[in-house]
This record gives sequence, structure tokens and C-alpha cells, in this order.
Amino acid sequence: MLTDVSVGAFAIVPSNDLKASIAFWERLGFTRTGGEGDYVVMTGWNCEVHVTQAGEGPWRVPEANPFGIFIRTPDVDAIAARVDDLIVRPGGILRHREWGMYEVGINGPDGLLVRIGWPSRLMKAE
Repeated sequence: MLTDVSVGAFAIVPSNDLKASIAFWERLGFTRTGGEGDYVVMTGWNCEVHVTQAGEGPWRVPEANPFGIFIRTPDVDAIAARVDDLIVRPGGILRHREWGMYEVGINGPDGLLVRIGWPSRLMKAE
């Protein structure tokens, strides 16, 4: 159960296979911190994602998944290293983007685009 609560907006992501989706988020470094039945709360990297079993609708076809999520964290490199085989290539590779973000694009469950980034200006010099 969460004891440290913060203000924020959190995505509710539908999933065709809730068990596989939970495993994906765990691989990214999240842990299950709440929910029951067909609704799960995953927390990690000072972020929260809510995952729910998808109902009927166009998102049941992964190729047409209209959903995406952006995780803003300075731990971009650490997360990307955990899921190198899921990085969208060539376009999603880890790099500084022209819009000022250091980010990576990852193929999530059901065709979900998961982008992880942090403002380039705040990245520590290597």
C-alpha cells in the first residue's frame, strides 16, 4: 500500500493481457502497489501507472493501439538498460531529441508506446 502520496496525473492503460502487462511493468522496475481484480496500480521510479483489463473497442487490436505513456524520470539510462530488446528501432533509440528531452521509446504490451525521458538541460554532464 502506498504511504507516500503525491499530487499528479496518472495514466490508466488498458491491456488485453493483464498478467503480461504486469510482468512488463515489473521488468521496467515497477512494483504492484494496489488495485484488485482487473485494475492494478504499478509504482516505480517515483511514477505511478494504473493498468486495467481492456474491454471491447479498437484498442483490442495491438496494431491500432491509440494509447501511449510518457514517464518523466532522470533514470532514463537505467530503465533503457533493463529493456534494450524492447527499444523501438531505429527511431526510439536513447538520445537527446530536438524538443529538449533525453529519451527512449519502448514497445509496450498491446502496441503501447512507452516513452521515458528527462529534460536534456537537466542531465548530468558525462
